[in-house]
Amino acid sequence: MNKPCVSRSLWARTVIWIVLVAWVNAAAVAWAGEAVTLEPGTDGVQRATITLDSYSYSPDRLTVQAGKPVELTLTSVTTITPHNFIIKELTVEQDVGAGKTVTVRFTPMQPGPYLFYCDKKLLFLPSHREKGMEGRLEVR
Repeated sequence: MNKPCVSRSLWARTVIWIVLVAWVNAAAVAWAGEAVTLEPGTDGVQRATITLDSYSYSPDRLTVQAGKPVELTLTSVTTITPHNFIIKELTVEQDVGAGKTVTVRFTPMQPGPYLFYCDKKLLFLPSHREKGMEGRLEVR
């Protein structure tokens, strides 16, 4: 006779867990900044500055035009932790030391979405990407 209570209790916990996961995912999307659309300058280069902080990029969503050069200024505001900026499909990989600023240049030719992320990690700890340090580049 106790089995239905256990089943209902397990079912109730499962439903609560699903609702919480959905809420956290929805909140993460809502908290993400607006996509920044880059326009080519007079020299044809699309430019933006991205701030690298503890496990985040800001802005974390960029929209660019295909076939036009992109120049990103990457500024780390951390004091100890190094980061990097990787777009694997576009063969972009740039290290950014703590408190440093570097520039990365590339020309995306194919439209589509591309993820950028930091894969730095300390031994036995999750990578920065696993802690949420990723963003999206939309090439149109």
